[in-house]
Amino acid sequence: MRDGFVKVAAGTPRIRVADCDFNAGQIISLMKEAAAQGVKVLALPELCVTGYTCGDLFLQPTLLDGAERALAAILDETRKLDLLTALGLPVRCENKLYNCAAVIQKGFILGLVPKANIPNYGEFYEARWFSPASALSASDVYPSAGPVFPFAGQDAVELSGGKLFRCRSMPELAVGVEICEDLWVSQPPSVRLAEKGAVLILNLSASDEVAGKADYRRALVSGQSGRLVCGYVYADAGEGESSTDLVFSGHNMIAENGTMLAEKRFAAGLTVSEIDVKKLAYERRRMSSLPSAQRTASSVLGCFDLELEDTPLTRPVSPTPFIPEDAGDRGARCEEILTIAALGLKKRLEHTNASCAVVGLSGGLDSTLAILITAKAFDMLGRDRNGILAVTMPCFGTTRRTRSNAEILARELGADFREVNIGRAVEQHFADIGQSMENHDVAFENAQARERTQVLMDLANQRGGLVIGTGDLSELALGWATYNGDHMSMYAVNASIPKTLVRHLAAWEAERLGGAIGEVLRDILDTPVSPELLPPKDGEIAQKTEDLVGPYELHDFYLYYAVRWGFPPRKVLRLAQYAFGGRYDRETLLKWLKNFYRRFFSQQFKRSCLPDGPKVGSVALSPRGDWRMPSDAAAKLWLDELEGLN
Repeated sequence: MRDGFVKVAAGTPRIRVADCDFNAGQIISLMKEAAAQGVKVLALPELCVTGYTCGDLFLQPTLLDGAERALAAILDETRKLDLLTALGLPVRCENKLYNCAAVIQKGFILGLVPKANIPNYGEFYEARWFSPASALSASDVYPSAGPVFPFAGQDAVELSGGKLFRCRSMPELAVGVEICEDLWVSQPPSVRLAEKGAVLILNLSASDEVAGKADYRRALVSGQSGRLVCGYVYADAGEGESSTDLVFSGHNMIAENGTMLAEKRFAAGLTVSEIDVKKLAYERRRMSSLPSAQRTASSVLGCFDLELEDTPLTRPVSPTPFIPEDAGDRGARCEEILTIAALGLKKRLEHTNASCAVVGLSGGLDSTLAILITAKAFDMLGRDRNGILAVTMPCFGTTRRTRSNAEILARELGADFREVNIGRAVEQHFADIGQSMENHDVAFENAQARERTQVLMDLANQRGGLVIGTGDLSELALGWATYNGDHMSMYAVNASIPKTLVRHLAAWEAERLGGAIGEVLRDILDTPVSPELLPPKDGEIAQKTEDLVGPYELHDFYLYYAVRWGFPPRKVLRLAQYAFGGRYDRETLLKWLKNFYRRFFSQQFKRSCLPDGPKVGSVALSPRGDWRMPSDAAAKLWLDELEGLN
């Protein structure tokens, strides 16, 4: 549970209809199996103690007494388990019968939660036997305090809906329960539960299986977890239910904030994953549109403690969080990203009445993506691509390979191509300021970058056009840009696209376009990332960016979790070790993580004055939108935490 990860499970026991003793045994076995796997919160199906399909037997005292005795046996056999469990059974109260979830832990019933919405349509006739939660009070679906009575060997158990179960040992963990149909109505109880502070919703369900229903059920669960910024564990009835008219598939799901973490269908047993409750708490703090938790004493039905320990991770954590995992979705996502960026540029070109777009084309990845986006914007405007001026500016570090690729790409895209050799201008500038040609320091490098920017700006002025920025999100995060050099443009189309995604988009365009463009794009993809500001060695690039600042795949991973989710350094490192699966040792991961934080804090001043650019994803560093940070913020707290991990 450290770092906020709580291992949860949805379980489907094999049952026999109306055989409460057998069902109790199966439930006990499943609970023990879950505890052995480190599960801390378990949801079991609706009415699993009796079986959902008992029909008119629900009215028989024999069945109801058997269910109560079975729950007492479950409590006795699981009193040593460090496991919060919600399981379904019928409960009598004040001459009414309720379809309930019993929330139990360590041999105690923390509370009974009645189903709020009782279906009475189609194949479901629950209203024939069960009363809704509203029957507990004539004035309110969820009374402030429900009836308290002896049940399953316990002297006082409260029956009440709309309340939370809070974990004292992890304050962020607040659990709410709803039952099957409750999710399918227009105003699910989980909405109120989330507003009261629940970050984990358990749904005890018995949803029959018909063709196509699983997709809708999946959308409901995923969507509700996203709308409420919560974890959602859905436990469905399955094997053993009567097949008289219906079949139940045990469609178990675990979702978190709109993402399906684990899913199983047509099988009994456990579906296990981890919910990151601290991540959910962070997101709720960040989103001002979510109501503040309406926390009162009457909103809590029960409190519990769980032992804090390291939770082994099984949930998916991609090493490339900016790239879609689903290969089938990648093409559509790439097209969407390029379209968003191109639409932003299209609007800016229209608004400024710019006659052309000027792109510094180096033959590297970033400028390649920038000109591809610019070409798309021109197509949207119905303009001839000859209005794009692609400028290559060779200097001391330029290689024949990159210069050639720049020219081929411009020609194949139909852009106007121009070469401006800046070598003599830079040499004159060095003479003016007393910079030795033999001193390859930061001034030697940055003077070239600023000269290139000056050339682009002046050419844009000559033609009444705009300079299109080529720097990407990863470079902005690390400050790997020359201030008032490549740091500056008139519209920065790559500003919210990280380096790993730049590469992915270029590869996708190579595949889509094919031919000569595809060939040159593939060669650009094979070229080492470099600003080419130092003289080449034997005609090859001498200055490789990733040798200096670290692998971009690591920095993009760090950026995503440190900025988008606000994870502390310790947690970022833990996730990196898990996601990269041994490709980097811990020492290497820690080295570049320290470098990331050092650079991210010290280089904020460059991000405080960025040109406009379109946001295309969930992470952006524009000072006008997503990221507002003082340029003089100290990194000490973050670096101290990392030093403690050595």
